[in-house]
Amino acid sequence: MHAHRGPFGDKWFNGGVPTRDGDRDYQAGLGTVLREWGRIGVTGFGGPPTHIALLRKLCVDRRGWLDAAEFEDAIAACNLLPGPASTELAIFCAWRVRGRLGAIVGGLAFIVPGLIVILFLAALFLAGSPPLWVRGAGAGAGAAVAAVAVQAGWTLLVPSWKRASARDAGPAGGDAGPADPDAGPADPDAGPADPDAGPADPDAGPADPDAGPAGRARAARIRWTAYLVAGAASAATIGPWLVLVLLGCGLIELAVRQRGRAGPRHWRWLGRRSAGMAAIAPLFPAVGGGVLASVAWVAFKVGALSFGGGFVIIPLMQADAVGRHWMTGAQFLNAVALGQITPGPVVQTVAAVGYAAAGLPGGLLASAVAFTPSFAFVLAGGRYFSRLRGNRYAQSFLDGSGPAAIGAILGSAIPLARELSVGWQFAVLGAAAVLLLALRRGVVLTLLSAAATGVIIALAGGPLPG
Repeated sequence: MHAHRGPFGDKWFNGGVPTRDGDRDYQAGLGTVLREWGRIGVTGFGGPPTHIALLRKLCVDRRGWLDAAEFEDAIAACNLLPGPASTELAIFCAWRVRGRLGAIVGGLAFIVPGLIVILFLAALFLAGSPPLWVRGAGAGAGAAVAAVAVQAGWTLLVPSWKRASARDAGPAGGDAGPADPDAGPADPDAGPADPDAGPADPDAGPADPDAGPAGRARAARIRWTAYLVAGAASAATIGPWLVLVLLGCGLIELAVRQRGRAGPRHWRWLGRRSAGMAAIAPLFPAVGGGVLASVAWVAFKVGALSFGGGFVIIPLMQADAVGRHWMTGAQFLNAVALGQITPGPVVQTVAAVGYAAAGLPGGLLASAVAFTPSFAFVLAGGRYFSRLRGNRYAQSFLDGSGPAAIGAILGSAIPLARELSVGWQFAVLGAAAVLLLALRRGVVLTLLSAAATGVIIALAGGPLPG
């Protein structure tokens, strides 16, 4: 591929990928990356939708560093990867602008501001004897977290259902388009005059409900529903094993979609990955080696093995955080709320869990382990992101793990609501559901309102969780 000029005329690129011959060959200097990505890290309240909007405004609309098509390809590719998608998108955009060093600087500038804030708040909220107003704020904000989970799942539910209904409704179904050379009308051996394949055959007639686009779409919707239910049930009951359920749903869908068109090499590839999951399965409930090793394992599950990000990580962490007595159920609700109201990645919640387990070293370790896979995915595979969006294996896997992740987000509301112990918290939960689902208010505003309600109740002498 020949080098060509970038959007500013004086910058040279090789096939759309920045060259490595010096600062003059990149679209921006490290100082610019540090400043712009740091600004997003400081002002990016509201989770992934806000982060994506800010990155698009910066990189596509204002600076022209990426075109719209490449940015959309990057979003799709990041959604196909495990870990926090908006963080991976931020790292990719920085890599695209300033290469590997830019990816590291931009990624850290995006992550570190929120990490500092959440560790400070964790020290305040998780202290042995926090002030009364802090306890009230935590109880109020924590009471609204289950409603935030339902709202997060609901926003993903309808688009995912529409994709499941549409993807197999084409004339060739799913991955095979109308130009499939193996299904063309010109096949000389499949002409309409074949006397052995007449329309009167009751077992192969055109009226078979599963043979046409409608049958494929119906089957896709049934599988989608099954994956959704599996994810929700797993999040509500067997949180530490949720990763295996997400991976299993993805592999099942991959097998179904490639049935009849995959060769022996594909099935060997699938078998190796299934065997690998079976081999690590005993490690999921518990990992020995001390508190820091356990913190690192929880963070690794969050950063490298979870699809969907956001609230998918909640059941992955809750069983460890509460079951290992790193924090109480009420404190875990506080940690989830802190991850929602701080800027930057929502996955920062894992830093609060690490802090509860082992103080500042635990918080820093948890954050480092959770975000390292995102850097690795981009640095190792960023140049292939445009291909990943059209990869039928990756897309098929996401078509299974995606609905399971949405179900997990919805299902996480059940264990979160079970942690509420004071009557007024259920009223706050109901009010938060109305604000988010009926009135469509923002998550940050809802959580701050719930926290303010808790402060007022606490200062008025109302009961607080133990």
